Amino acid sequence: MGAMVIRSSHVLLPAGIRAAEIHIDGGTITSVREYEANPRPSTLDPRTPVVFPGLIDTHVHVNEPGRTEWEGFETASAAALAGGVTTIVDMPLNSIPPTTTVAGLAAKRDAARVAKVNVEFWGGVVPGNAGELESLADAGVRGFKCFLSPSGVDEFQHVTEADLRLALPILARRRLPLLVHAESPAALREPAAGGNPRRYQTWLATRPPQAEVDAIALLIALCREFGTHIHIVHLAAAQALPLLRDARAGGLPITVETCPHYLMFSAEGIADSATLFKCAPPIRDAANREELWQGLEDGTIDLIATDHSPCPPSMKGNGDFLAAWGGIASLGLELPVISTLAASRGMGMERLGDWLCRAPARLAGLTDRGVIAAGMRADLVVWRPAADLYVEPGVLLHRHKRTPYEGLQLQGRVLETYVSGDLVYREHAG
Repeated sequence: MGAMVIRSSHVLLPAGIRAAEIHIDGGTITSVREYEANPRPSTLDPRTPVVFPGLIDTHVHVNEPGRTEWEGFETASAAALAGGVTTIVDMPLNSIPPTTTVAGLAAKRDAARVAKVNVEFWGGVVPGNAGELESLADAGVRGFKCFLSPSGVDEFQHVTEADLRLALPILARRRLPLLVHAESPAALREPAAGGNPRRYQTWLATRPPQAEVDAIALLIALCREFGTHIHIVHLAAAQALPLLRDARAGGLPITVETCPHYLMFSAEGIADSATLFKCAPPIRDAANREELWQGLEDGTIDLIATDHSPCPPSMKGNGDFLAAWGGIASLGLELPVISTLAASRGMGMERLGDWLCRAPARLAGLTDRGVIAAGMRADLVVWRPAADLYVEPGVLLHRHKRTPYEGLQLQGRVLETYVSGDLVYREHAG
């Protein structure tokens, strides 16, 4: 981590894409200077490599310890770095023990020692653990996650409004966010009698948009009462956007994320037995997808996170949507997916920096990263926007090489990734 300079004609700075020299010493950006040898570009040439702040993925299920056969820190960090992600924030469930106690957090931290990526942690809010929240906050979790509907694992039970009323005053006092899987269990539906479990529509009908709308209405009311920062994870139902716009216009501390799979895919395109697409909330129709893009464009949705939730192939491979594990593997693919989609919609590269770097850093309280500026960590990614990326198992570094993105032709390849000024990933030639 000695002194070094990274020089490029295309650097994403807070003021936009500029020619710049990034001076680094001791893992920190010491100064950012104008690059006189190259004039400031008037238009971005997508063939030219671009220097970005390292991406921050605030929704990752690593599952180690306890379910390392699903995903572990070594493979997850390799996948992250190959996608330009320099910080992941690990979710508190799917590992055993979950991160609902200080002991659970300690087990996570010990397992994460093998990671080459920066790893931060969310704590968990579950029934009966309100007495643990202060200690977890003291131990350094970046906030807390809860489920309003069943999580899918016995170790992490979903909460009721009564549980939230115990937790929210504590989080408000500690100025930490509560991240919420927002589906109301009362609005979920049993599969229709005689429904074909191999048809995507059979699964989709069990998770109607109203489940998200009802849950978010409750969370807005609680946010208004307690003043706690509430973050809606993986928003899938565009029907909730008007509620969220009104709440934010009223000054409530509510933030929102969506995921690459909701922005790329649509229910109409999911074939029978294609259980790699199963997730909760589910991928909805194409009109809904367009409204989510509008929510990103107008700022109602703050950020994009992967919700990387892998599992062994045996848990996905039988073609039964009702029996398959609900989660999508995508860690490290968000930059090419979102850059491809945003470019097709005429959205500038600065918006990628907001959605993938700056806003995630704000959510997790990471004040030392997310932008390229003096005093920030030298977490950087060099990538080529116009370079083709064909998604196949050979480019996937997470543990199980199965993803619904397989077979897609994207644009955007990561060339180099730096963590604290150290080169930790370089794309292999050829």
